[in-house]
Amino acid sequence: MKQTLSLKLGQQLTMTPQLQQAIRLLQLSAMDLHQEIQAVLEANPMLELEEETVEQEAQPADDSTQAAMEISASADALTDEVGEGDGDTAYGEDDATTSPELQQTIPEDLPVDSNWEDVYPPTPSSAPAPDDAWGFDERNTAEETLQDYLHWQLNLTPMSDTDHVIAVSIIDAINPDGMLVASTEELLEGFDPELDIEADEVAVVLKRIQQFDPTGVGARDVSESLRLQLNQLDPDIQWRDEAIAIVTNHLDLLGAKDFTTLKRKTKLSDEHLAAIAQLIQSLNPRPGAAIAVGPADYIIPDVLVRKEKGRWIVELNPEATPKICINKPYASLVKRADNSPDNTYLRDNLQEARWFIKSLQSRHETLLKVATKIVEYQRGFLEYGEEAMKPLVLHDIAEAVEMHESTISRVTSRKYLHTPRGIFELKYFFSSHVGTRTGGEVSSTAIRALIKKLTSDENPKKPLSDNKIAAILAGENIKVARRTVAKYRESMSIPPSNERKRLV
Repeated sequence: MKQTLSLKLGQQLTMTPQLQQAIRLLQLSAMDLHQEIQAVLEANPMLELEEETVEQEAQPADDSTQAAMEISASADALTDEVGEGDGDTAYGEDDATTSPELQQTIPEDLPVDSNWEDVYPPTPSSAPAPDDAWGFDERNTAEETLQDYLHWQLNLTPMSDTDHVIAVSIIDAINPDGMLVASTEELLEGFDPELDIEADEVAVVLKRIQQFDPTGVGARDVSESLRLQLNQLDPDIQWRDEAIAIVTNHLDLLGAKDFTTLKRKTKLSDEHLAAIAQLIQSLNPRPGAAIAVGPADYIIPDVLVRKEKGRWIVELNPEATPKICINKPYASLVKRADNSPDNTYLRDNLQEARWFIKSLQSRHETLLKVATKIVEYQRGFLEYGEEAMKPLVLHDIAEAVEMHESTISRVTSRKYLHTPRGIFELKYFFSSHVGTRTGGEVSSTAIRALIKKLTSDENPKKPLSDNKIAAILAGENIKVARRTVAKYRESMSIPPSNERKRLV
């Protein structure tokens, strides 16, 4: 085979490290972006938070760092104002002010018997008072489980050593819902044979634990848990005894909403049975769930939307991203013609800092551009609610902003929009469509809202079936099959018609 040299011309897309960084920042949520910025600040000495450079803002920047100084100024200035379809853009300025820091001089010699307050006057503090029930320790302590809460009550309850061993075994067999998942035989098998514990002793200790808080804990089924809660109510409460009889003997009929059979067996009228059912519904079938509450998940909205003088204004949330800039003193140490290791280290970090700021700037511009187009499309939702939601897919926004659908998918994933109607993920505004008899289109979100409205306004004695809901929607020129109604209803956790039936 003969070897030859040839010249070939072609196009090839190369993912540079800077482009990879920009794509990765684009798909990060606000919380992940905070962590990413913090990691970069710790690794790159050329970057710092804007708050750390308050005194340096009055000084002129040199030519080498002027182009990449403050991302916050350009990010906060990108305030788009959506009008009545004209696409006008309003630009705002950051009016946040920072007070100068209090500086104090430490004296060289202090008297031996002096106090801190004698030298430094007390300053206002935002820390919570000692009697604050929600201070730093309460916010940062480990989450308390149901077992921890029950063990704490057990330590305050006087009982013999043997009973204490039995109580510990019972508490360990209680699940997070507060139910005892082990039988008496299983508990007896776990004890030391030398203790010679009998079933009667286990039953006595279990009865004591069932008097612990929360009410109904330690029950072996839902019926027993509800019965324990009813027994601890005031005996003078109306229908208490009848409610105990129903949860003991007819809980399956009540759960199936078989009121006809229930009325025949209990000899109760509709009004009396409705009052008893309301009393039972006020109880908690999972008493332990109130104790083992998981940590709250807080959402930081990336974009803010508000209506001002009849126009919808879209702007980035300044609290979602820390404001960073180039460290001027370090940047001034970089020398152009110096190839020493120290100067190379500073020059490389300065270049990386500029690319990072540029990638953040690109992320903010893209996010704001996409959010603005979404608000333009879904202005009806902001004005009238879910029933006015329009069908929207990624391709529509991609064409409007002249970007690829994959970029729109990255932008809208785990990004949140704060509106007067609440906080929504950007993906919430995208939905499929259903055709109408007149040739139009209706968003699936709007259909869900209509189904929710119909079920909330229905007659509780005769709830609407899926076929009836489909017929009502057909009367409004919306072609929806019964199985589609059932799918949308289940997605909103709305039970079927037989389970929605009530007496009043």
